[in-house]
Amino acid sequence: MSDSTRPVASEAPRRQRRSRLARMLHSPMFFPLLGFIAVFIVMGLVNDRFLEFSNLANVARQGSVIAIIAVGMSFAIFTGGIDLSVGPVMALSGTVMAGLMAAGWPAPVAILAGFGVGMLFGGFNGFCVAFGRMPPIIVTLATMGAARGLALIYTGGYPISGLPSWFSWFGRGDLGGLQVPIIIMLVVYAAAYVVMHHTAFGRYVYAIGGNEEATRLTGIRVPRTKLLVYTISGLTAAIAGLVITSRLMSGQPNIGTGFELDAIAAVVLGGAAISGGRGVVLGTLVGAMLLAILNNGLNLMGVSPYLQDVVKGGIILLAVYIGRGRNA
Repeated sequence: MSDSTRPVASEAPRRQRRSRLARMLHSPMFFPLLGFIAVFIVMGLVNDRFLEFSNLANVARQGSVIAIIAVGMSFAIFTGGIDLSVGPVMALSGTVMAGLMAAGWPAPVAILAGFGVGMLFGGFNGFCVAFGRMPPIIVTLATMGAARGLALIYTGGYPISGLPSWFSWFGRGDLGGLQVPIIIMLVVYAAAYVVMHHTAFGRYVYAIGGNEEATRLTGIRVPRTKLLVYTISGLTAAIAGLVITSRLMSGQPNIGTGFELDAIAAVVLGGAAISGGRGVVLGTLVGAMLLAILNNGLNLMGVSPYLQDVVKGGIILLAVYIGRGRNA
């Protein structure tokens, strides 16, 4: 009797291990973290300067802007949408802040005005998508051009300088030994994590991305949720505008070209399904830092910027393919 039950008993731990392994492999964070660790190790082996503390701090600082933008992009993609306007909205928000401060407005008012511009554009995107039932890619493509055009009109096509010297603290300062852009990035991600994983709104976002019609039939106000999602995306773009304007100490109307693509890449590399309903905010942070490491490591290796785009494009395609296989 005991002999016959012994093999069955020995199978239980084996099944538990297989179950844990299966759950780990299907976790949205598994492959992003694996890719991050692999690329980090390879870059460290290829170039000794990569592992220097000053370089790693620079990687985090450089990646903070894309990481902040990617938070709002995550919200949009989790619902099954997309926001192509984030780069120009970041530029417009930054130039508004710079222009108002250069005109003598109090800095807090100028910063809030820049945030308001970002939220206004995001809210407009959300209104068109949610209540106008227009495709997100078309709406945000249109506002991408509009925001860039307004930034150029507002500045006359020239950078706005003459900002107060202390304003550089947001982009170049440090607090307790940690650079301020990194602190801002971490605060934004902490807030996004709480919203997405500990509020009803976060559950609604995932539900819409998983099955919008079923979500609507349960009584959830889908249009209002989408409106808030795109408003948040505009706000995070404006926060990124604060950081980069402070770093450059000028309002640059042409800044942020292509940033929307990097933000999408960060979300995809972070394990999110481009069709919506799957992904985690912390995965987006990992994806953004993975992009920053790739950029930095390839620069240290002297790789051509054109070839860098090819390498990043290949990695993004691989990430989409892996995600497709896991979601099948």
